[in-house]
Amino acid sequence: MCDNHTAEEDAYMLKMSKLSRRQFAKLGVTAAIAALLPPLANAQDVMEMEVTISTPDGMADCYFVHPSSGKHPAVLMWPDILGLRPASRAMGKRLAQSGYSVLVVNPFYRIQHAPVIPDSASFADPEISGIVRPMMASLTEASDITDAGAFLAWIDQQAAVDTSRKIGTVGHCMGGPQVMRTVSHFPERVGAGATFHGVNLATANADSPHLNIPNMDARMLIAIAENDDARDLEVKTTLRNAFAAANIPAEIEVYAGSMHGWTMPDFPVYDQALAERAWARLLDTYAKALV
Repeated sequence: MCDNHTAEEDAYMLKMSKLSRRQFAKLGVTAAIAALLPPLANAQDVMEMEVTISTPDGMADCYFVHPSSGKHPAVLMWPDILGLRPASRAMGKRLAQSGYSVLVVNPFYRIQHAPVIPDSASFADPEISGIVRPMMASLTEASDITDAGAFLAWIDQQAAVDTSRKIGTVGHCMGGPQVMRTVSHFPERVGAGATFHGVNLATANADSPHLNIPNMDARMLIAIAENDDARDLEVKTTLRNAFAAANIPAEIEVYAGSMHGWTMPDFPVYDQALAERAWARLLDTYAKALV
């Protein structure tokens, strides 16, 4: 998990991140990330902008991107522990090119506006993990719900959003619990949720996101990294049982050969083939649910 790597994984990521930083320095961060993401067939022209959203706890800096014309179903994107940065913007833009109006948020806005780390920094570096771990720890169930409510309200005020259709949400790593809470606390508005290598989705704690599954009214996609699954073999079973008991359609899969972070193009463990398979499942989930 992003807050509990094995020694072997940390060593691998640190070794590979040095190569990644050299590549990013040579090509430029945005260009390097774009080169890793395969081009989309029939990609739509998009408009993108930095926005500031008022929440009960302050002003959140976010990135909003949508097709250049028309109204479209919306998606709320929660980044991983490294926050709002070129990689998360690139993924939001790619989703917009597929026909969605996408808000990518900075979950750490209470502490610092984005970026919270230097471009192409690695979580395996102790200095970087020392910055973002406390930021992640500062987030709570209450703050996730408060933020989700503010972000969804802002989304529904945008001319590029088709408010007659349900909203989707997607999160990576620590964004997984934020997805689960968004879906469960706003079931009248949110029709689909997806987590990629999500952490702490089912725990023994009283605030475990899986406990609110009965409140959902959505289609769910849970994509699990193989090494995350190896650390806790019971999570997928707990989730499957909870979704089944609540009669919530959920696709839960352990991606064989993947490591935590495999969908993020700026992570040294990025696996393009597996990331594209997960991306296809995301688009299929939204096509079925955001009606």
